[in-house]
Amino acid sequence: MNKIVRNIFILIVILVLLLAFVPSYTSLNIDNLAYVIAIGIDVGKNEKFEICFQFTQNGSSGSESGQDQKSASIINTVEAPSLDAAINLMNSYLAKKINLSHCRLIVFSEEIAYRGIKDEIYTLTNNSETRPSTSIIISKCNAKSYLDNSSPILENLITKYYEIFPNSSKYTGYVYNATLGDFFNQLVCNNCEPFAILGGIHDNSFNENSKFEDYSDIKSSDNTFLGLRDSQNIGVAVFKGDKLVGELSASETLCLSIIKGDVESFYIRIPNPNDNNKKIDLLMYPDNSRKIDVDIINGSPYITYETKFSGKIYSIDEDSKFLDSDTLDNISQTANIYINDLLTNYLYKTSLVFESDINGFGNYCLSNFLTTSEFKKYNWLDSYSDSTFKVSIKTEIESSFLVTET
Repeated sequence: MNKIVRNIFILIVILVLLLAFVPSYTSLNIDNLAYVIAIGIDVGKNEKFEICFQFTQNGSSGSESGQDQKSASIINTVEAPSLDAAINLMNSYLAKKINLSHCRLIVFSEEIAYRGIKDEIYTLTNNSETRPSTSIIISKCNAKSYLDNSSPILENLITKYYEIFPNSSKYTGYVYNATLGDFFNQLVCNNCEPFAILGGIHDNSFNENSKFEDYSDIKSSDNTFLGLRDSQNIGVAVFKGDKLVGELSASETLCLSIIKGDVESFYIRIPNPNDNNKKIDLLMYPDNSRKIDVDIINGSPYITYETKFSGKIYSIDEDSKFLDSDTLDNISQTANIYINDLLTNYLYKTSLVFESDINGFGNYCLSNFLTTSEFKKYNWLDSYSDSTFKVSIKTEIESSFLVTET
């Protein structure tokens, strides 16, 4: 009897070990997978889409320079009627199964975005391999050109560059980290509208189009940079539903970041109250005590926004009297007016020009209705264009601690 039990136990152990090692020989073995790091979606010539997949070459090391890493990436393109069909065709071409678990970037061309990208967003979201943190970019050029011209400058790996570049939003406000998960949630939401990162490429030269009244007016593809990388990401692509309706400049993107509370510090350039021919650079820090209220008055939204800022003066010369309390008060008042006008103009642009609540004010409007069905009947997304805004800003400016009068 003991011998029978022992034999049964040995048989069970053998079966468990066999089952444990069987997956190592299936089609999902790592040697049979092709890991995509970025996808670009353009309008096709013969089919609906021209879709490119970017991979890193096996054996690429972290010791390579940024320029070497650019050549170490591979971009393969296929025309197909849908994203799923493109993936299937690429599986056959590569003789490997495409895996999206390492995909950092989804790039749509501007032309595709104007037509609508709902089907592609749903397809990507429904794929269990795709990460919600994948960045969504709308490129002012075609998506393949954007990927071709994207290469790390200070990082060794292009995947690292794709992962960290949206983080500059925290200290500039000129780009907003728009992800696949956020875009999908905004797309199916009754309270807000989607938006994405605005990308583009420049021709590596300065010309008459490179001149701006304010450097914060720039957008992606404006010729404001010379460098090893031709791609740039400045601004936001604004959607109404799943269709692109416009874009925000750097300063307007900063306004979006301020309202959503997703910027930790930023620079502004304001007129010098003591000299109209000069400007002052300020480093601003938003206060966490922002307040947003939405009321319905005569059927139209009335939106109030209040917040506070502290700041330091960053431009200073020997003739400046920036340590005088009266001068600091004047600068604070000038900063108040500047930021107030900036936010007010931005808000009316989203409501009157884009008719798109990318700020998510609809979430603050829910308390005006007893039930969700009443809110849906009000149709916030269409009513937003009738909004009136009241912006209240308070700033407190101090001079830099690095320079003091003696």
